[in-house]
Amino acid sequence: MALMVHLKTVAHLRGKGDRIAKVTFRGLSFYSRVAENCEEAAHFNEMFRWPIASRLDGNEMLEIQVYNYSKVFSNRLVGTFCMVLQKVAEEGHLELTDTLIDDNNTSIKTSVTIEIRYQPMDGTVGVWSDGEFLDVPDDRDGMFAFETDSLLSLSSLLPSAPCVSSTRAGKGVFSAMKLSKIKSSKDDHKKGDEPAVLDMEDLDRRAMRLAGTLDPDTISLASVTAVTTNVSNKRSKPDIKMEPSSGRPVDYQISITVIEARQLIGLNMDPVVCVEIGDDKKYTSMKESTNCPYYNEYFVFDFHVPPDVMFDKIIKLSVIHSKNLLRSGTLVGTFKMDVGTVYSQPEHQFYHKWAILSDPDDITAGCKGYVKCDIAVVGKGDNIKTPHKANETDEDDVEGNLLLPEGIPAERQWARFYVKIYRAEGLPKMNTSIMANVKKAFIGENRDLVDPYVQVHFAGQKGKTSVQKSSYEPIWNEQIVFTELFPPLCKRLKVQIRDSDKVNDVAIGTHFIDLRKISNDGDKGFLPTLGPAWVNMYGSTRQYTLMDEHQDLNDGLGEGVSFRARLLLSIAVEVLDTTSPEIICSTEVQVETVSNISESATGKIEEFFLFGSFLEATMIDRKTGDKAISFEITIGNYGNQIDGVSKLSSSKKKKKDGESEEEESELIQNSSEDEADEDRDLVSVSSTPLMKPVITDRNYFHLPYFEKKPCVYIKSWWQDQRRRLYNSNMMDKIADKLEEGLNDVQEIIKTEKAFPERRLRGVLEELSVGCSRFVALANKDVNQAGRTKLDRERLKSCMREMDSMGQQAKQIRTQVKKNTVRDKLKLVQNFLQKLRFLADEPQHSIPDVFIWMMSNNKRIAYARVPSKDILYSIVDEETGKDCGKVKAVFLKLPGKKGFGPAGWTVQAKLELYLWLGLNKQRKDFLSGLPNGFEEIKAAKMGPSLQSIPPVSLVYNMKQVFQLRAHMYQARSLFAADSSGLSDPFARVFFSTHSQVTEVLSETLCPTWDQLLVFDDVELFGEASELRDDPPIIVVEIYDQDTVGKAEYIGRTFAKPTIKMCDEPYGPPRFPPQLEYYQIYRGNCTAGELLAAFELLQIGQGGKADLPPLEAPTDSERGPILPVPLGIRPVLSRYRIEVLFWGLRDLKRINLAQVDRPRVDIECAGRGVQSALIQNYKKNPNFSTLVKWFEVDLPENELLHPPLNIRVVDCRAFGRYILVGSHAVTSLRRFIYSAPDKTSNNWATAAKLMNGYMVLTNGGSQPRSSPSDVIVDMDAEPLIRKVDTVVKLDATEDESDREKKKKKKKKKGGQEEEDETDERVLDWWSKYFASIETLKEVCLFCLHLRYKYIKPDDLLLKGSKMKEKGKEKKSSKEKKKGQAADGSDKRPAKSRVDELVVYNKELESEYGNFEDWLHTFNLYRGKAGDDDEHPLDDDRVVGRFKGSLCMYKLPLSEEITREAGFDPNMGMFQSIPHNDPINVLVRVYVVRATDLHPADINGKADPYVVIKLGRSEVKDKENYISKQLNPVFGKAFDIEATFPMESMLTVSVYDWDLVGTDDLIGETKIDLENRFYSKYRATCGISSNYSVHGYNIWRDPMKPSQILAKLCKDGKLDGPHYGPGGKVKVAGRIFHGPTEIEDENGLKKQTEEHLALTVLNHWEEIPRVGCKLVPEHVETRPLLNPDKPGIEQGRIEMWVDMFPMDTPAPGPPIDISPRKPKRYELRVIIWNTDEVILEDDDYFTGEKSSDIFVRGWLKGQQEDKQDTDVHYHSLTGEGNFNWRFVFPFDYLIAEEKIVISKKESMFSWDETEYKIPPRLTLQVWDADHFSADDFLGAIELDLNRFPRGAKTAKQCSLNMIRNDHELPTISIFKQKRVKGWWPFVARDENDEMELTGKVEAELHLVTAEEAEKSPVGLGRNEPDPLEKPNRPDTSLMWFLSPLKSIRYFIWHNYRWLILKVLGLLLLLLMVGLFLYSIPGYLVKKMLGA
Repeated sequence: MALMVHLKTVAHLRGKGDRIAKVTFRGLSFYSRVAENCEEAAHFNEMFRWPIASRLDGNEMLEIQVYNYSKVFSNRLVGTFCMVLQKVAEEGHLELTDTLIDDNNTSIKTSVTIEIRYQPMDGTVGVWSDGEFLDVPDDRDGMFAFETDSLLSLSSLLPSAPCVSSTRAGKGVFSAMKLSKIKSSKDDHKKGDEPAVLDMEDLDRRAMRLAGTLDPDTISLASVTAVTTNVSNKRSKPDIKMEPSSGRPVDYQISITVIEARQLIGLNMDPVVCVEIGDDKKYTSMKESTNCPYYNEYFVFDFHVPPDVMFDKIIKLSVIHSKNLLRSGTLVGTFKMDVGTVYSQPEHQFYHKWAILSDPDDITAGCKGYVKCDIAVVGKGDNIKTPHKANETDEDDVEGNLLLPEGIPAERQWARFYVKIYRAEGLPKMNTSIMANVKKAFIGENRDLVDPYVQVHFAGQKGKTSVQKSSYEPIWNEQIVFTELFPPLCKRLKVQIRDSDKVNDVAIGTHFIDLRKISNDGDKGFLPTLGPAWVNMYGSTRQYTLMDEHQDLNDGLGEGVSFRARLLLSIAVEVLDTTSPEIICSTEVQVETVSNISESATGKIEEFFLFGSFLEATMIDRKTGDKAISFEITIGNYGNQIDGVSKLSSSKKKKKDGESEEEESELIQNSSEDEADEDRDLVSVSSTPLMKPVITDRNYFHLPYFEKKPCVYIKSWWQDQRRRLYNSNMMDKIADKLEEGLNDVQEIIKTEKAFPERRLRGVLEELSVGCSRFVALANKDVNQAGRTKLDRERLKSCMREMDSMGQQAKQIRTQVKKNTVRDKLKLVQNFLQKLRFLADEPQHSIPDVFIWMMSNNKRIAYARVPSKDILYSIVDEETGKDCGKVKAVFLKLPGKKGFGPAGWTVQAKLELYLWLGLNKQRKDFLSGLPNGFEEIKAAKMGPSLQSIPPVSLVYNMKQVFQLRAHMYQARSLFAADSSGLSDPFARVFFSTHSQVTEVLSETLCPTWDQLLVFDDVELFGEASELRDDPPIIVVEIYDQDTVGKAEYIGRTFAKPTIKMCDEPYGPPRFPPQLEYYQIYRGNCTAGELLAAFELLQIGQGGKADLPPLEAPTDSERGPILPVPLGIRPVLSRYRIEVLFWGLRDLKRINLAQVDRPRVDIECAGRGVQSALIQNYKKNPNFSTLVKWFEVDLPENELLHPPLNIRVVDCRAFGRYILVGSHAVTSLRRFIYSAPDKTSNNWATAAKLMNGYMVLTNGGSQPRSSPSDVIVDMDAEPLIRKVDTVVKLDATEDESDREKKKKKKKKKGGQEEEDETDERVLDWWSKYFASIETLKEVCLFCLHLRYKYIKPDDLLLKGSKMKEKGKEKKSSKEKKKGQAADGSDKRPAKSRVDELVVYNKELESEYGNFEDWLHTFNLYRGKAGDDDEHPLDDDRVVGRFKGSLCMYKLPLSEEITREAGFDPNMGMFQSIPHNDPINVLVRVYVVRATDLHPADINGKADPYVVIKLGRSEVKDKENYISKQLNPVFGKAFDIEATFPMESMLTVSVYDWDLVGTDDLIGETKIDLENRFYSKYRATCGISSNYSVHGYNIWRDPMKPSQILAKLCKDGKLDGPHYGPGGKVKVAGRIFHGPTEIEDENGLKKQTEEHLALTVLNHWEEIPRVGCKLVPEHVETRPLLNPDKPGIEQGRIEMWVDMFPMDTPAPGPPIDISPRKPKRYELRVIIWNTDEVILEDDDYFTGEKSSDIFVRGWLKGQQEDKQDTDVHYHSLTGEGNFNWRFVFPFDYLIAEEKIVISKKESMFSWDETEYKIPPRLTLQVWDADHFSADDFLGAIELDLNRFPRGAKTAKQCSLNMIRNDHELPTISIFKQKRVKGWWPFVARDENDEMELTGKVEAELHLVTAEEAEKSPVGLGRNEPDPLEKPNRPDTSLMWFLSPLKSIRYFIWHNYRWLILKVLGLLLLLLMVGLFLYSIPGYLVKKMLGA
């Protein structure tokens, strides 16, 4: 379906000028070309085509706008023409001339003439043939267009109309791009088929001319360079990487550190953490009676499994309470996550995160506690950057640091995952037929030979359905229910059909469901849902064997080689409301039955038709070449003749499709492969006839198809779910186009061509157009049968994603500038990954197609083609990328056979044409084949209807060609011989021909310079098609061996440039240019080939018409033709200077030492030899330093041949033995460019590409005036301690401090402790302060990364950061003992001097110190393939040190005229001499972190060993027991002589009591490069100069001496010291202090501070400046040769070197580990109150408690102390006056208590633990006969705990609940503290409740003070406490019954007693009254 508009002319124009037209339909606009200088009429004569997917509606509009085109101003609209396309929609063709209207909608004279054609898909509109259209000539200039919104949007590759005559060739953009490959625009919307290489020299100029003054930042380039992707219209591109990578096992190491647990639910528990990965379990030690245990234990798990298996393993952390040898303990809670989730994290790790524990048996319960851990997963070659392991402080925020990937909510809910299993189809036999026959004999019926059931694995749990006995089509209708937290941290669900067997069950097929693909977590997302849909399972071949060699494939490892079965299932997720009462609490897997599902639920069953034609079968491996061969194509079980379905089931399948009964009988008579067909008797033909192969050459055979091409076709029935595949195809095509474009951009950047940004803009434009097309097309049929919820949701989310991606692409396109290309490229690569992810359809429909090569009825090799790739659709975008195209298919061996070298050999190469579609759309199935064939139908059909597919095609058109392969050279080939070199030759295959180049011996960079001519190559098909679509050329490179067959090195593909006989042989396409082709070996690259290929048609005149071949010029090479002149590169004369320095670490060759080595340098056939080293042992350096040679090299730097370095050993009798070799593949970094004299700033002075001899790092900006530059050193550094350091000048600092001290002493008598005292500071203070800075810088950088701050804003940010710091600090007091910030009152704080802590090796920071001396590794021996040896380390036999410098001759003279130029040294001026030199090497080892455990107990006993040359220092006696993070703190001095001893090895060994010690890991440092480097890595330069104290200057040379030497060496003017603290160096002025204070506090004048200031800013010095190595600590990874590539820990260290001829350095700095300080914590428990009452009295039923308090310091549970018991407290009040005394050792800097104790009775020595200082106080109820009852506890972190309340009333739970909001205090600062603290426990609902209050006093004293004023425990002497005043009834009631009765009754019932007494009195009075009143009355009455 397409709408075509032919724009002919625009007439009656006014004036003269350039015109341009714009044609718009459905929002897509095309621009015409510019018609130049038209007066009256503009003849455009151009064709525009819109492929359309939906019918043309009669109301749609076509719009044409005509503009006056201006180069300078914007284009002016002449007029517009609009028409409604109703007539076109009805008739399909329309020609008309009509007038335009202007802006005011009035008609103007100007008219336009157009012709419109419309072709719908069903042919309802008038039919017309392509031929009627004007004959559009081929566009021979390879016109390419710019696409933009500017005028330049010439339509993308429109066929140009006839008027594009040669006159235009000289103008416009097009001629600026000389294309090396031309594309005919026969088919206008196809992609360019060839690597079109652009000469972009003056593209910019021309484009600007065309674009007027358009901003160059808006120009974008359509696809011009298809560098690696030779995609054409009829052919698909082959896949270069042959070998499957997934199923192969790899090494993984998972390291988990369990740090601590918090808030565990339960009372007084003894928790253990169990770490479980897969089936491996490891436990931490047990911590007694605590809810927040601290472990800090490190576990390492090693695995050797395939990646898929690894990433599906579950990491499970569980906390178990009171586990011991006898009982397994009770589970508190667990946390699960799969390894894949960790691996997908940044750096493959979670660091210091809190895992939330939940109880799997009770999902209504909430969080059961938190475990803090680090988890890292390291694969081979990953390096993990751990954050610096310093004092962790801010980790208390549990909620903010949860162990969850980004985007997952902290509160995860429980959910049910329902996996419904309905039924399966097409299962294979899983039993031998013999057994079946035996059964049949006994039972008398034929049973299906399989007993299937389905097993589902998810999140470490598995559930399975029932077993359906003997059924190939089992029906289960069951659902498996998992209960798991949502969103789950396990990515994949594994569904497996298994065969139940008495002995062992085997998998039939496995399918993985990725939850990320069936759900969407966005705000418009959806829960995981799937189906009901069929999933296809693939695995091993279907014939049953007892020992299936490919069983792994059925378990889902590796690529399945055959269809196994399909399974109908669905998945749904329901998030639970855990509050509802009827919920099941357990998470056990349940299996329930579900109702059946209707037939139509998965879609309507349709008949599909698959057609294939084999055009060529070549490169058949010689092992199979001697027998006849056929090819079989299968889809599902259709077409499978050997081991398909039994006959019965095919009839079932038919019946399902609702066919009538009568047909069934007919079906059963037909065998399974020729099924009857409803419409007519069409029989499927699924395999080609047998044919015997013919020899091509000694390795490969081919099948002689020649003009007769066999065909196969298969009919099959599947649910019609094409829509899913169509959407996938559209996204895949967008992704392919994007990938191709990105490859282009990378290639342009790599080859340094002009304007990569334009190409990137073009790519983004294509992407946004593609996305909008997708949105338009995908939205079509939304109400199709069998659409599942996932289909609907996925469509919505895909459309949203694609829409937003299109928008983003547009937006990014506008931001692409020259300097942002690389960043934007990265962004766009993310799009590519997202597209690929979206395109992967989780619900399958049609199974994949398999092509098998059969020989002797056995399956030999296969290829698998996804069915979506060959699926047909009437809409072009939806069609599969290989549908109806010829595809080169390489067959490979199945399963494990295909691993390794066997998988690299091609089993066969097919040129295959495939088409798959609905049977009713079948009419076009041959349309993509090369034309010129006749169809041959099957004989038995007779002359029946047309629509029967052919069984073979006969080509009657053939073209004869000559192929010329110009094989110039290869580089960086794989080393295939034991010498470390190869003897390579190349074999070129084209069609059925093959030829080889000559063998060049002993090289990895052969220059063959050979032309291979293939005469009389016959190709079938039309000439024009072949021109567009040549077959591919395969080039294989081999290594020739004297014995045995040649060894395979690698393979590459190429496409030839084609010349038909009617075309001229000339520019731009001929002669072709040499190009680099990447050579692959398996999945790894194995070099590059530089070659060109041309295919020339031989016409009637025979070969005479072809361009002549030159005769062989070189008589020595015999009849070998060289590459002709036009193709071989243009050469010019270069001189290459070689600096020979020395050889290092040469290994023995053939057991003999290397004694007299020599280095040979060779490049392009020329070379030079070094002087001979007379005695390698005595001095391995060369006597002559510089030699040179001249050589002719190509002008184009990219084509430079490699330079080979070889080392040979000269033995007696003139024998030479190759020691090793090195190939420098790219010489570009050694090209010398002359200094730029024009810039005043010398930073651009003489330099090589890599900055060698640059003597600068790019310094400062060039200045216009030569005035002095003033550098003020008082500027605050950018990010200094964020702790708001107010900086004082060093001079006033000290004196101020003294004054303050004096003042303080007067006032407060005692000086405040916090004051940073010089005497307290040591090297460690400096180290910890630096680590703080490092962490802050890291945080700041992270902050920057997320906020997109440009580096320029940094300077502004610096000050703001400081203010932020202030606020932060007030809320959370920094508590660095040694960086002591002092109390906030002080106006200024002293700053601890800092050093630089590098989180990596120093080398990586300073470019390996190869500033002028390079190290080249020498290799020998066969290269290992990626699996056995990923690193070439074991092939290194030594190192050559030297350098190269190349430049074009002649060199300008001004360089050589410079003063002091030594002609012998060439470009290598001022290089130190290389005589032996004695050096004192001082190695400081600070500490090691994360060592790999070496002992069974998961720990190691590390010590350091240092080797240098022959000297070795073992520090074995000082091993550190059971530590994985040992602090060594040692300095080692070794004397060495460079160059003999220059490789320093620092190793960490594990000490063992018996047996040898094991190496944990080692690191090697090349000291020589450091010693000679201009970065001055001998002794780091500190930031401040002092002559005493912790920061003493280490270097024997003072800063002023160093500066003077540097100035002298660099021929600089200076240093000139001036008054007022100034120094001038090279025209720059630096400021700094000029006074220094010695030990006695006396001031002296000094220049050292000034000199040091200059040294610290040396990189700002012009010409010679560079950053000098500062005082530092570097962190180096430890590696173990047994586990290559996996880090075994890291070591922090640094090295100082001092030449022995200078004054001796002082003693080494003392960095020995700080000794912990001895403290004593005295805790007085005064009283308790409101303690809950536990006991009931027997007699009175009264509540009371017998209270006592227990306390201990964490880690010292065995030293716990109890108060006496306050018996029978009735109010919860207890009086104790009891003192606990806890002595402990404490490290102030790390804030940890140090405990040394033996781990068990069997331990050899004590282990040191470091744990945070935490005091635990518990309140208990004492019981006499049963265990005591625990009532409550509080744990105080002595560094940060809440201040106690003044009274018991004010003491509440909030003190603990809101602990991070309340101010905290540190006992180490306060020393003494008293108050009330709450006791808490958790009730049944896990809520915290207050269970009492304690009044306590904490007093911290140092050990010395404790000795001076000792105290007694409890209430003992000395300093006894008075006895508490307890009520005496608290004694037992039976000791003094009266007392206690009095107390009880009175105490409890006193009000009652008083009331009763009162009542009695009242009653008595009333009684008396009543009693006496009568007598009284009588008396009264009688008046007595």
